[in-house]
Amino acid sequence: MRFYISDLHFFHENMNHSMDNRGFESAEAMNEYMIKQWNKKVRNNDDVVILGDLSMERGAKTSEVVRRLNGRKYLIVGNHDKYLDDRSFDKTLFEWIEPYKEIKDDKRKVILSHYPIFCYNGQFQLDKEGNPKTYMLYGHVHNTYDEVLVNHFQNITRLQKRTIKNSEHEHPTPSNMINCFCMFSDYVPLTLDEWIELDKTRRQTLTF
Repeated sequence: MRFYISDLHFFHENMNHSMDNRGFESAEAMNEYMIKQWNKKVRNNDDVVILGDLSMERGAKTSEVVRRLNGRKYLIVGNHDKYLDDRSFDKTLFEWIEPYKEIKDDKRKVILSHYPIFCYNGQFQLDKEGNPKTYMLYGHVHNTYDEVLVNHFQNITRLQKRTIKNSEHEHPTPSNMINCFCMFSDYVPLTLDEWIELDKTRRQTLTF
Protein backbone atom coordinates (compact mmCIF):
# COMPACT_ATOMS: atom_id res chain seq x y z
CA MET A 1 0.00 0.00 0.00
CA ARG A 2 1.04 3.58 -0.59
CA PHE A 3 0.10 6.33 1.84
CA TYR A 4 0.52 10.11 2.00
CA ILE A 5 0.71 12.67 4.81
CA SER A 6 2.03 16.19 5.38
CA ASP A 7 3.20 18.69 8.00
CA LEU A 8 3.64 16.44 11.00
CA HIS A 9 6.07 18.95 12.59
CA PHE A 10 7.59 16.52 15.09
CA PHE A 11 9.10 18.32 18.12
CA HIS A 12 7.34 21.61 17.25
CA GLU A 13 6.02 22.71 20.64
CA ASN A 14 4.35 25.86 19.30
CA MET A 15 1.97 23.79 17.18
CA ASN A 16 0.13 22.95 20.39
CA HIS A 17 -0.52 26.58 21.30
CA SER A 18 -0.61 28.57 18.05
CA MET A 19 -1.46 28.09 14.37
CA ASP A 20 -2.68 24.46 14.64
CA ASN A 21 -3.64 24.56 18.32
CA ARG A 22 -3.14 20.79 18.48
CA GLY A 23 -3.72 20.73 22.22
CA PHE A 24 -1.13 18.19 23.36
CA GLU A 25 0.41 18.86 26.76
CA SER A 26 3.92 18.78 25.29
CA ALA A 27 5.87 18.18 22.10
CA GLU A 28 6.85 14.78 23.48
CA ALA A 29 3.20 13.79 23.95
CA MET A 30 2.43 14.97 20.42
CA ASN A 31 5.36 12.96 19.03
CA GLU A 32 4.26 9.77 20.74
CA TYR A 33 0.67 10.13 19.57
CA MET A 34 1.69 10.75 15.97
CA ILE A 35 4.03 7.74 15.99
CA LYS A 36 1.23 5.55 17.40
CA GLN A 37 -1.26 6.77 14.80
CA TRP A 38 1.22 6.20 11.97
CA ASN A 39 2.19 2.69 13.08
CA LYS A 40 -1.35 1.46 13.64
CA LYS A 41 -1.99 1.94 9.90
CA VAL A 42 1.39 1.49 8.18
CA ARG A 43 3.18 -1.86 7.92
CA ASN A 44 6.85 -2.36 7.14
CA ASN A 45 6.21 -3.25 3.48
CA ASP A 46 4.07 -0.13 2.89
CA ASP A 47 5.25 3.12 1.27
CA VAL A 48 4.62 6.52 2.83
CA VAL A 49 5.18 9.81 1.01
CA ILE A 50 5.72 12.73 3.41
CA LEU A 51 4.80 16.02 1.75
CA GLY A 52 7.20 18.14 3.75
CA ASP A 53 7.77 19.62 7.21
CA LEU A 54 8.37 16.34 8.99
CA SER A 55 10.38 17.63 11.94
CA MET A 56 11.58 20.82 13.60
CA GLU A 57 14.49 19.16 15.45
CA ARG A 58 18.09 18.66 14.42
CA GLY A 59 19.39 15.60 12.63
CA ALA A 60 20.06 13.05 15.37
CA LYS A 61 16.70 13.37 17.14
CA THR A 62 14.82 13.45 13.84
CA SER A 63 16.60 10.26 12.77
CA GLU A 64 15.47 8.58 16.00
CA VAL A 65 11.83 9.39 15.25
CA VAL A 66 12.00 8.36 11.60
CA ARG A 67 13.45 4.98 12.62
CA ARG A 68 10.37 4.38 14.78
CA LEU A 69 7.96 4.95 11.88
CA ASN A 70 6.88 1.85 9.98
CA GLY A 71 7.22 1.51 6.23
CA ARG A 72 9.46 2.75 3.45
CA LYS A 73 9.55 6.54 3.64
CA TYR A 74 9.85 9.14 0.87
CA LEU A 75 10.25 12.88 1.44
CA ILE A 76 9.09 15.90 -0.51
CA VAL A 77 11.16 18.70 1.04
CA GLY A 78 9.25 21.36 2.97
CA ASN A 79 10.40 24.78 4.11
CA HIS A 80 11.01 23.54 7.67
CA ASP A 81 13.01 20.39 6.87
CA LYS A 82 16.28 22.00 8.03
CA TYR A 83 17.49 18.76 9.63
CA LEU A 84 18.45 17.65 6.10
CA ASP A 85 21.41 20.05 6.29
CA ASP A 86 22.59 18.49 9.55
CA ARG A 87 25.28 15.83 9.02
CA SER A 88 23.91 13.85 11.96
CA PHE A 89 20.71 13.10 10.04
CA ASP A 90 20.67 9.70 8.34
CA LYS A 91 19.37 10.41 4.82
CA THR A 92 19.31 6.70 4.03
CA LEU A 93 16.14 6.52 6.14
CA PHE A 94 14.34 7.90 3.06
CA GLU A 95 14.08 6.00 -0.21
CA TRP A 96 14.34 9.36 -1.97
CA ILE A 97 14.33 13.05 -1.09
CA GLU A 98 12.95 15.42 -3.73
CA PRO A 99 11.63 19.01 -3.91
CA TYR A 100 8.94 17.91 -6.39
CA LYS A 101 7.89 14.58 -7.87
CA GLU A 102 5.38 13.06 -10.28
CA ILE A 103 4.45 9.42 -9.71
CA LYS A 104 1.80 6.90 -10.69
CA ASP A 105 -0.74 5.51 -8.22
CA ASP A 106 -3.18 2.92 -9.58
CA LYS A 107 -2.92 4.31 -13.15
CA ARG A 108 -3.40 7.89 -11.96
CA LYS A 109 -0.76 10.61 -12.09
CA VAL A 110 0.01 12.15 -8.71
CA ILE A 111 1.74 15.52 -8.47
CA LEU A 112 3.68 15.80 -5.22
CA SER A 113 4.69 19.19 -3.84
CA HIS A 114 4.94 20.74 -0.40
CA TYR A 115 3.32 23.86 -1.81
CA PRO A 116 -0.08 23.91 -3.61
CA ILE A 117 0.27 24.22 -7.38
CA PHE A 118 -2.81 25.76 -8.97
CA CYS A 119 -1.93 24.96 -12.60
CA TYR A 120 -0.40 21.51 -12.19
CA ASN A 121 0.84 19.17 -14.90
CA GLY A 122 -1.93 16.94 -16.25
CA GLN A 123 -4.73 18.97 -14.68
CA PHE A 124 -7.08 18.62 -17.66
CA GLN A 125 -6.65 14.88 -18.21
CA LEU A 126 -9.81 12.78 -17.83
CA ASP A 127 -10.46 9.14 -18.62
CA LYS A 128 -13.19 8.00 -21.02
CA GLU A 129 -15.73 8.08 -18.18
CA GLY A 130 -14.83 11.67 -17.32
CA ASN A 131 -12.95 10.83 -14.13
CA PRO A 132 -9.76 12.70 -13.19
CA LYS A 133 -6.50 11.08 -14.24
CA THR A 134 -4.34 13.47 -12.22
CA TYR A 135 -4.34 14.62 -8.58
CA MET A 136 -2.19 17.32 -6.97
CA LEU A 137 -1.22 16.53 -3.36
CA TYR A 138 0.20 19.30 -1.19
CA GLY A 139 0.76 20.52 2.35
CA HIS A 140 2.29 23.71 3.80
CA VAL A 141 -0.92 25.69 4.42
CA HIS A 142 -2.19 23.47 7.29
CA ASN A 143 -5.78 24.45 8.10
CA THR A 144 -5.30 28.21 7.74
CA TYR A 145 -7.04 30.88 5.69
CA ASP A 146 -4.67 29.97 2.85
CA GLU A 147 -6.48 26.63 2.65
CA VAL A 148 -9.78 28.51 2.33
CA LEU A 149 -8.25 30.47 -0.56
CA VAL A 150 -7.13 27.24 -2.26
CA ASN A 151 -10.67 25.91 -1.91
CA HIS A 152 -12.10 29.13 -3.36
CA PHE A 153 -9.74 28.90 -6.32
CA GLN A 154 -10.82 25.31 -7.00
CA ASN A 155 -14.51 26.22 -6.86
CA ILE A 156 -13.99 29.07 -9.34
CA THR A 157 -11.95 26.83 -11.65
CA ARG A 158 -14.58 24.10 -11.70
CA LEU A 159 -17.25 26.62 -12.76
CA GLN A 160 -15.36 27.25 -16.00
CA LYS A 161 -16.45 24.89 -18.79
CA ARG A 162 -14.33 23.82 -21.70
CA THR A 163 -13.93 21.00 -24.22
CA ILE A 164 -11.36 18.57 -22.94
CA LYS A 165 -9.34 15.95 -24.83
CA ASN A 166 -11.17 12.63 -25.36
CA SER A 167 -14.53 14.38 -25.12
CA GLU A 168 -16.79 16.12 -27.63
CA HIS A 169 -18.67 18.01 -24.94
CA GLU A 170 -17.84 20.81 -22.54
CA HIS A 171 -16.94 19.79 -19.00
CA PRO A 172 -16.24 21.71 -15.80
CA THR A 173 -12.51 22.44 -15.67
CA PRO A 174 -10.82 19.83 -13.45
CA SER A 175 -9.09 21.00 -10.30
CA ASN A 176 -8.19 18.14 -8.00
CA MET A 177 -5.88 19.53 -5.32
CA ILE A 178 -5.80 17.69 -2.00
CA ASN A 179 -4.28 19.03 1.21
CA CYS A 180 -2.79 16.02 3.02
CA PHE A 181 -2.45 17.90 6.32
CA CYS A 182 -1.92 15.42 9.15
CA MET A 183 -4.62 16.83 11.43
CA PHE A 184 -7.31 16.16 8.80
CA SER A 185 -6.65 12.42 9.17
CA ASP A 186 -5.91 12.44 12.91
CA TYR A 187 -2.21 12.00 12.06
CA VAL A 188 -2.81 8.75 10.14
CA PRO A 189 -1.23 8.39 6.67
CA LEU A 190 -3.94 7.66 4.07
CA THR A 191 -4.08 6.15 0.60
CA LEU A 192 -4.90 8.33 -2.40
CA ASP A 193 -8.48 7.03 -2.47
CA GLU A 194 -8.90 7.70 1.24
CA TRP A 195 -7.61 11.26 0.81
CA ILE A 196 -9.97 11.80 -2.13
CA GLU A 197 -12.99 10.83 -0.03
CA LEU A 198 -11.87 12.75 3.06
CA ASP A 199 -11.10 15.83 0.99
CA LYS A 200 -14.49 15.73 -0.73
CA THR A 201 -16.33 15.60 2.60
CA ARG A 202 -14.15 18.23 4.30
CA ARG A 203 -14.43 20.80 1.53
CA GLN A 204 -18.21 20.75 1.70
CA THR A 205 -17.92 22.62 5.03
CA LEU A 206 -15.48 25.29 3.81
CA THR A 207 -16.75 28.78 3.06
CA PHE A 208 -14.92 31.74 1.58
